[in-house]
Amino acid sequence: MNAERDLSPLTPGVVRALTDKLYEKRKVAALEIEKLVREFVAQNNTSQIKHVIQILSQEFALSQHPHSRKGGLIGLAACSIALGKDSGLYLKELIEPVLTCFNDADSRLRYYACEALYNIVKVARGSVLPHFNVLFDGLSKLAADPDPNVKSGSELLDRLLKDIVTESNQFDLVGFIPLLRERIYSNNQYARQFIISWILVLESVPDINLLDYLPEILDGLFQILGDNSKEIRKMCEVALGEFLKEIKKNPSSVKFAEMANILVIHCQAADDLIQLTAMCWMREFIQLAGRVMLPYSSGILTAVLPCLSYDDRKKNIKEVANVCNQSLMKLVIPEDDEMDEAKPSMTIPAEPTSEESLSKPEATTTGESQNELDITALKQPLLFPCSCERIQVTLNLDGIVQVLDYHLSDTSIGMMTRIAVLKWLYHLYIKTPRKMFRHTDSLFPILLRTLSDESDEVILKDLELLAEIASSPAGQTEEGHGPSDGSDVRPGPVELHVPARAGQLSSSSTKGLECSPSTPTMNSYFYKFMINLLKRFSSERKLLETRGAFIIRQLCLLLNAENIFHSMADILLREEDLKFASTMVHTLNTILLTSSELFQLRNQLKDLKTPESRNLFCCLYRSWCHNPVTTVSLCFLTQNYKHAYDLIQKFGDLEVTVDFLTEVDKLVQLIECPIFTYLRLQLLDVKNNPYLIKALYGLLMLLPQSSAFQLLSHRLQCVPNPELMQTTDNTKPSASFKRTAASNIDYTELLQHFEKVQNKHLEARHQRAGQAEQLDRRVVL
Repeated sequence: MNAERDLSPLTPGVVRALTDKLYEKRKVAALEIEKLVREFVAQNNTSQIKHVIQILSQEFALSQHPHSRKGGLIGLAACSIALGKDSGLYLKELIEPVLTCFNDADSRLRYYACEALYNIVKVARGSVLPHFNVLFDGLSKLAADPDPNVKSGSELLDRLLKDIVTESNQFDLVGFIPLLRERIYSNNQYARQFIISWILVLESVPDINLLDYLPEILDGLFQILGDNSKEIRKMCEVALGEFLKEIKKNPSSVKFAEMANILVIHCQAADDLIQLTAMCWMREFIQLAGRVMLPYSSGILTAVLPCLSYDDRKKNIKEVANVCNQSLMKLVIPEDDEMDEAKPSMTIPAEPTSEESLSKPEATTTGESQNELDITALKQPLLFPCSCERIQVTLNLDGIVQVLDYHLSDTSIGMMTRIAVLKWLYHLYIKTPRKMFRHTDSLFPILLRTLSDESDEVILKDLELLAEIASSPAGQTEEGHGPSDGSDVRPGPVELHVPARAGQLSSSSTKGLECSPSTPTMNSYFYKFMINLLKRFSSERKLLETRGAFIIRQLCLLLNAENIFHSMADILLREEDLKFASTMVHTLNTILLTSSELFQLRNQLKDLKTPESRNLFCCLYRSWCHNPVTTVSLCFLTQNYKHAYDLIQKFGDLEVTVDFLTEVDKLVQLIECPIFTYLRLQLLDVKNNPYLIKALYGLLMLLPQSSAFQLLSHRLQCVPNPELMQTTDNTKPSASFKRTAASNIDYTELLQHFEKVQNKHLEARHQRAGQAEQLDRRVVL
């Protein structure tokens, strides 16, 4: 009877009925408990009410006996109904034992617990909100319950709780977010569906601003977006879409910086829907937040650049990624190139502000001189549309360049990505040249390797970038502090028409190029570029054969053609590989004689009126001597016919090979081209151009009786009789008069130089032939 005394005021009959296995008997007992509690409420007897609830909780709901637990649950629900509006005073005692039964192994008992809690919540309504977290936690577990009846009951309770939250203005969002952040990472489909449904509900409540806490749950939302269930993916899409609409409406209250890295991660997802959605968000973030996104540029580029090479199967992702890339590029401005001097330590705030923390994801690394900060922030803070405060933004150039370098070096990366990388580098050299030139030495090798790319478009962009590096005033170093390449030191004997310092360019170099965005004041990197380009051609002959002319012609458009030919001739003059030197000279000569891009340079050489043009001729001539036929063609171009004749006379002393005769054949074909129209017209003036005719006859005598022989022979047959061409008008200036301007050129010395160079070639050929013969003997032995 001790048990009966302890369970009072419950009567023995009620106690027996509560523990009965039949539901009807337990229901009758619950009605008795409801009547009892109503009496206590009328008497305002709170102690007895608490005692009844305690008995039902401890002795029944938490009992080891299953039927007692079922009785306890229905009894607690009856207490809540009896208490009515006063149930809010006892909710903790009513709810806790019921939630404990949510974990019961018996599915029927879990269902009864769900039913009991439904009745408790239905009576208490808004009073349950202080206990919302524990209710939500319990419900999230029931949502994934394997029993359909339990799941159905939990859905009814879930809807009731959502109605209460929607109609209330006392929801504790701050307290709820940590639980939501934890539960959102569940892998169970039903739990995920439950979470998304609640997020949609909270989004729809005007008084609840879930946007403030979006950084807490955004990562989890993107993970749910990859669920196997189409229904869950659709729900998650809707939720993310609603958030994005809200962001567009109120960008000033959005914490863009806190979500940037989350988007970067999901922009690289393998799942197409996740990647496309994250990329769309990234596009909006860059456009809405502006330069606030700049500290995250390297991460954004890591995610965006590979997408630019996607095929049509991922066309949508590619298009959005392209917009992201273009928008991000526009955020880099010339002010980012400003150098901050080292500041006293007292000016640095002891605690960084929230704005300053934006730069933390990409902290810069120091590697510069001590009087400079790493990659510093702008001197003048900028105002951004997403915030009413002035935010100091740091452009982390080191991180950006590292990402660009990686993508350019990766041979598996697609063509459009490589083009985008080169456009980025070009843009950075235009907007932030001083900072970018810190990275030039490390970028230079990969830019040169890119010239071997299969795509013409990639090569064009690469050449644009290299031309900008070679001509930018920011790349000019002090004398004695040029680029770190021993081969860049120029010997003195031959004057290179490239200024050693910015601003020392002669008038001939800038002629016709004043409109260029980058004035061709060739800096310290120009000569280094020319040397390394020729090295590239030397080590990769296929590149020279297939793309050499294309590369040099494009460079002549991008830079000053005279400087290019002058510097290359100067370098080739000291080239030890004589065979390569001959091949390269032949290539340069063909470009000089045939390319429309070099029309102005040909006109300059044709007359040799200025000291600059004569200097260029002498420089070209010395290198052109590596190839006898090209040397003659240069003399034809510059109208040095007597010297051409003298050279041809020397050909008798040279070793005449099949290759040599082939080049003479090609020269004859060139003479018939529009380039040499003036030369053919000068054949009419036999009296003043005897050496031109002699030189052409010399070529004719060198040729075997081939088609070229017939062509040149027919041309010479057209030369008129000088006596028939005599006129009474003697006022026309003669060619000899016209050439007086070039009289200060020492042609004897040039001829001696030609002989010297050709002797070297003869020795080199004999040496190669000897080595080949020795090799053949070894093979036979």
